[in-house]
Amino acid sequence: MNEIFADLHVHIGRSENGKPIKITAARSLNFANIARECVERKGINVVGIIDCASPYVIEDIENFLKTGEAYEIEDGGIIYKDKVCIILGSEIETSEVTEQGKTGSAHNLCYFPTLNDIKGFSNEMSHYINNITLSSQRARLSAYELVDIVEKYNGILVPAHVFTPHKSFYGNCTDRLEKIFKEKFNKIYAVELGLSSDTYLADEISELETKTFLTNSDAHSLPKIAREYNKIQVKDISFKELVKALKNEDGRKVLCNYGLDPKLGKYHRTFCENCGKQIEGIAPVTKCNECSKQNITMGVFDRIEIIKDKKETKSPANRPPYVYQIPLTFIPGLGNKTIDKLLDNFGTEMNILHKLSEDDIEGVVGLKIADSIEKARTGEIAIKEGGGGVYGKVNIG
Repeated sequence: MNEIFADLHVHIGRSENGKPIKITAARSLNFANIARECVERKGINVVGIIDCASPYVIEDIENFLKTGEAYEIEDGGIIYKDKVCIILGSEIETSEVTEQGKTGSAHNLCYFPTLNDIKGFSNEMSHYINNITLSSQRARLSAYELVDIVEKYNGILVPAHVFTPHKSFYGNCTDRLEKIFKEKFNKIYAVELGLSSDTYLADEISELETKTFLTNSDAHSLPKIAREYNKIQVKDISFKELVKALKNEDGRKVLCNYGLDPKLGKYHRTFCENCGKQIEGIAPVTKCNECSKQNITMGVFDRIEIIKDKKETKSPANRPPYVYQIPLTFIPGLGNKTIDKLLDNFGTEMNILHKLSEDDIEGVVGLKIADSIEKARTGEIAIKEGGGGVYGKVNIG
């Protein structure tokens, strides 16, 4: 068995010829650049690129395979330079009707083993989506219906950033996933926690005890890849092995979730849109304590407080640890030049965060920055909570 690092939620900003895919993502985020970033700078072994159903991206993948630098494998996935396995995925926004009859929407991560599978999925989904070339588009389908289409093309579905106030199941559709997926709930092997939650918050909901937790970056730029990621135990890097890990089969499993302290997430606490600031108070905060209006963006922490069904947080025995980790880009004093210097000397961000001693780092960038990195690695930091779309901030004393 091998221990590998995986980030399963990375967007594409533009195709190779400049066509828009994810409007809010950086232009430099294309299929080839993501593969190179994972190998050369991040040290990620499995990456899920979740805009691969766009016909423009499919064309890029076909051209990428023609270069000879990458190839498809029988167990699913595209291997690049024998160092990273690219999982072909698609983020789909489904239309849900709440118990109160209101319309909600949620994002779903759909992963497929082969290029032919995602081609078939793309073609079928074009009947339910107005513009299949763009990322994360609203489908005229519920997630209950989407599961069958994903399965038809040999894929799996993972609910994305499952607690965030916008575009998520718990955030604006339901208080229980089982109400959405019904008898198909057992086909959901994993959920993505999102940047504003963690294992300890999610395990306050009993129906999630049987689900594997994933911590992914939802990267909209190359530097954001692996700001959250997973350590996984597998035999090799492939789609088949990844699915086994999500199912906890044959000794394959998620060993550890590495993620931001949820206080750093941009939707951790409730935010008043009328006053333009985060609302102070004991969770759950459901209205502003200054203007008394309910024009708020509900925080993840507050939402979980409302929908949880456990009196105390107790994770199942097989739940892997959740390790709070501050990405290099979040650490005060680390600009792009300093990060480049570290990477030039030590190879990848995974090496810097997991393998190097403080003395090694100090020898390259000096005592002050080495001390900041060490404090970030060991949790000796203060955090100003995020909310309303604004990330929290790190303060290293």
